[in-house]
Amino acid sequence: VQLQASGGGLVQAGGSLRLSCVASGGPINRYAVGWFRQAPGKERDFVAAAKFSGGYANYAESVKGRFTISRDNAKNMVYLQMSELRPEDSAVYYCTADPSVITSNLASRTGWRYWGQGTLVTVSS
Repeated sequence: VQLQASGGGLVQAGGSLRLSCVASGGPINRYAVGWFRQAPGKERDFVAAAKFSGGYANYAESVKGRFTISRDNAKNMVYLQMSELRPEDSAVYYCTADPSVITSNLASRTGWRYWGQGTLVTVSS
């Protein structure tokens, strides 16, 4: 499975962006999907994740209420809708997918098998 993220860019604080991630090489409808981000000089941190069924989604505390993860299995796509953006949200955002990540490992980058190349989000103050 290959993942390619897009949709990043420059936005003013308070604005919105929607990131997209397209999967190729196989269907991901039964995969968990997620987003992580990495700011310069920092670790890659968990942002959001969704299991393949049941509507379960998990979010980092810093983005709860502002970001929404969603998926379109028919298109093999994953999205991250980001609203009320803040300068501290600036980072490279990576999409990820895994067929068997367990719920307790969703927030751990080591729990995921497939990664996209990242898309840069810059939020100006």
